[in-house]
Amino acid sequence: MRDIYWIGGGSGAGKSTIAARIAKEHGLRTYSTDDVMSEHARRCTPEDAPYLHEFLAMSMDERWVRRSPETMLETFHWFRGEGFGLIVEDLLRMGTDGGVIVEGFRLLPHLVAPLVSDSRGAVWLLPTPEFRQAAFDLRGWDIPSRTGDPEAARRNLLERDRMFTDRLETDTRRLGLPVIEVDTPMDEDELLERVCHSLKL
Repeated sequence: MRDIYWIGGGSGAGKSTIAARIAKEHGLRTYSTDDVMSEHARRCTPEDAPYLHEFLAMSMDERWVRRSPETMLETFHWFRGEGFGLIVEDLLRMGTDGGVIVEGFRLLPHLVAPLVSDSRGAVWLLPTPEFRQAAFDLRGWDIPSRTGDPEAARRNLLERDRMFTDRLETDTRRLGLPVIEVDTPMDEDELLERVCHSLKL
C-alpha cells in the first residue's frame, strides 16, 4: 500500500475539503470512503457485516431517535470496521502509483496502522464539539429531518459523534499516530498546512 496518504477523523472535521485541496496542489488522486458506502453496503453479506444488515432493517426513527447515543456508537457498522476490506480491495484494484489521498471517518486507526510504513503517512482530524456542530449547521442536517423527532435525532448524532471522536483520540494516541485537533479558530489554510506537514507533503 505504497504512495497512499490516509486522512481519517471525526465527522465534520473537513477531511474531504482538505483532501481535495491536497490532491489538486500535489497532483494526487482521491478516494473518498463516504462516496462508496452504498456500493460497499451492496457488496456486504449478512455474514460479512451483521451490524450493517441489522442497521439496514431499521426505520429512521429506530436508527436515530429511539436508541441511546451509546448504543448507536457501539452498533454502527462502519465504526466497527465492517466493509474496511472492501476499501483495501478498491485501492489495490485502482492502483496507487503516483499517489492517492484516502479520506473518511471509516479509516479506523487500528485498521490503517498496519498498512502505513511511516506513521506520518496518515493523520486523523479530531473536531471539537463546537467545530462539529458549526460544520453541520452550515451544511444542513439531512438525517434528522427524515425522522419523526429531528431535535432528538440531532442531539443523538452530536453525542454519538463526540464519543466516536473521543475513541479516535484514544486509539491514535495508543498507536502513536498523528492527530490534529480542529477547532473553530482554525481556518482552512492553517488546517491544510498542518495536514501537509503531518503527511510530509
